[in-house]
Order: sequence, then structure tokens, then C-alpha cells
Amino acid sequence: MTIRLPGADGALRTYEPRTEPLAVTPGTPFTSRTVFSAAHVVADPFADVSPDSPAAVDWDATLAFRRHLWSHGLGVAEAMDTAQRGMGLDWAGAAELIRRSAAEAKAVGGRIACGVGTDQLTAGGTLAEVRAAYEEQLALVEESGAQAILMASRALAAAASGPEDYLEVYGHLLRQAGEPVVLHWLGPMFDPALEGYWGSAGLDAATDTFLEVIAAHPDKVDGIKVSLLDARREIDIRRRLPKGVRCYTGDDFNYPELIAGDEQGFSHALLGIFDPLGPLAAQAVRVLDTGDVQGFRDLLDPTVGLSRHLFQTPTRFYKTGVVFLAWLAGHQSHFTMVGGLQSARSLPHFATAYELADGLGLFPDPKLAEERMKTLLSMYGVNQ
Repeated sequence: MTIRLPGADGALRTYEPRTEPLAVTPGTPFTSRTVFSAAHVVADPFADVSPDSPAAVDWDATLAFRRHLWSHGLGVAEAMDTAQRGMGLDWAGAAELIRRSAAEAKAVGGRIACGVGTDQLTAGGTLAEVRAAYEEQLALVEESGAQAILMASRALAAAASGPEDYLEVYGHLLRQAGEPVVLHWLGPMFDPALEGYWGSAGLDAATDTFLEVIAAHPDKVDGIKVSLLDARREIDIRRRLPKGVRCYTGDDFNYPELIAGDEQGFSHALLGIFDPLGPLAAQAVRVLDTGDVQGFRDLLDPTVGLSRHLFQTPTRFYKTGVVFLAWLAGHQSHFTMVGGLQSARSLPHFATAYELADGLGLFPDPKLAEERMKTLLSMYGVNQ
């Protein structure tokens, strides 16, 4: 059986799908790395909403996907940009997601960390308002029993006049945090509104400010998540961290080498690409747990092509590919996204994502994935 797929040049090519998925099974907890998957949300396809409406979420399917990740030993990083935070999911929806997912994590014994931001400020705000917004969200996350991830704030980027404002706001929040948090540096390729974060357009100066925040409060920082798609900079930051502060890679282009590490250390992981790669990523980490670095790389290196495809510019639309693959894999019954974001990528992009994911054996039921891909193609006028 074959399927005709469109390329970037508009020409159709013939692809022969695989017939068997990659064999992966849940196993023992990880011992060498702490690994989170940033998880997507499943929209309610029957909700009568527009792109400007509050998100309509299918809670049953959304929580089922989190149970899938937990079953493979992965932690869930909740209500972050993979969940369309600030791109379809507003603070009210994120708050409900945090409450529900934290309760589900407690019920099944899953690890969870949740994003803390300032997205209730929809029209900017003063530094005092930014602090108050962060405080409100931090309180909710801590009350839910989840670990807090202090996300980068569009409102802070707009309100801050220089590095000193970042030092003041983050210092205030870290002093208030009841438990150690994860600090998230999200680069402008993921969100253009975050250009010049930490008060400097230059990354060297921004890095110094970021590390100054951590050095002043090492007991309140469990780790950092670096999402700059720059492996050398992450390694530099990792080597400069205070003892006991972890580096969670958020680099969806270079994650195998960063997780594997070198003679001076390694990164843990908090990755959006581990949403579609969950079972395979978990298997790779268990191989790494045995000390088999090459075996780990042999499993994970081939996935980089798919990840680089999903996260290609405009990178912020990677969520579309993540949800698309969840639909093909049978984790949800439809390809609808909150905010209508399913329209953010082209048919050739979807076709390549399907081909790469199928080649990796990511679909538990390759025939179902093929049928769904053909359904999408037919909607675009591609007849098989």
C-alpha cells in the first residue's frame, strides 16, 4: 500500500508507510535524568467558538494524554507554550488546566510542574502589576500541589527598563516561592514579544543577568529551562550554574547531545518534542540509565529531523505539528485546535511530518495514521 504526498514544490510523491510501530513498553522510573514532556491540550471539536473565543477544551482527552505520558515515566510540564499558552489558551483556561492536571497527577502518582506567567495582563501593565500577576499564578500552582515553572513574561518584557527590573521582579518571586522552582528562558524564536529578555538585546549580557538571578537565590531554584535553540550557549550556562541547580534542556534542535552530556555535565529535559516522542524518548532515557550513551544516541538521534521540521520557522507554530501527530497516533479523535491553530501550517508541512513520524515508528497503529492522513489529503483535493 502506498500514499501520495505533496512536496514543498507542489508535486506529488509516492510513499510506502510502514506496517508495524516501533516496539516500546513502559518500564522502570528513570535514574539518570529528570525528564518532562510539555504537553498539548485537546480542543473540544463540537464547541461553537471563534478564534477570539475563550478556549473550549476536551478535558477527558486532554487528561488521557497526560496519563499516556505518565505511563511511560515522563513528567508533565503543564500549561506552558506547548499547551498554546498565550496562543489560544488564556489564563482562565490555563488555571483550570492546572487544577485538573495537578489533581490527576496526584491520583495516578505522576510528576507535574506547571507554568506560572502573567497572561491575565492582556494589555501590558506596570512592574507592580506584573509582580501581582505572577504572584496570583504562583499561589494557584503551589496550592494545586504542583512544582512551579516561572515562565518568561511578555508583560515584563514590555514594562522593564533594564536588567535591574528583572532582578527585582524575579528576586521578589523567588523569595515568596514555597518550594524551589524552574526558571524558564524562552527565546524570541518561540515568542517574538520576548526579544531582549533579561533587559539586554545581546545574549551575553542577558545570560549574565539570568545567572545573577540564580546566584542570588540558589536554594529557591531547582533548575532552569533554556529554550534558545543554541547548544553552545546552553552548555556554557549549564557549566556556570551553582551546584545543585539543574539545567533542563528546552532545545528541540539539539536535545540528544545535550541530554547525553559531556565530561563536565549534562542536561535534564523539559521538551515540547517529547509530546509526540514520549514512548520513544522514555525508552532512550532508560538505555542511558544503564550507561549506554551510544545506545541512547542511536535511538534519539534519528528523531531530530522530525523535531527540526516541526519547530521550523515560524517556530511558535510548532504546536500545530504536535497536535497533528497526536491525532494521527490516535490520542484524539480529531485535528482541531484551540484558537483555530490547525490552520497555521501547510499541507506539505503536514505531509513531511507524517512521513518522518511514520518512518520512526511513532504511530501505535500505522494503518489508522495512514487513513487519517488520506482523509486530510482528500480535504485538500489530493485523491489517492
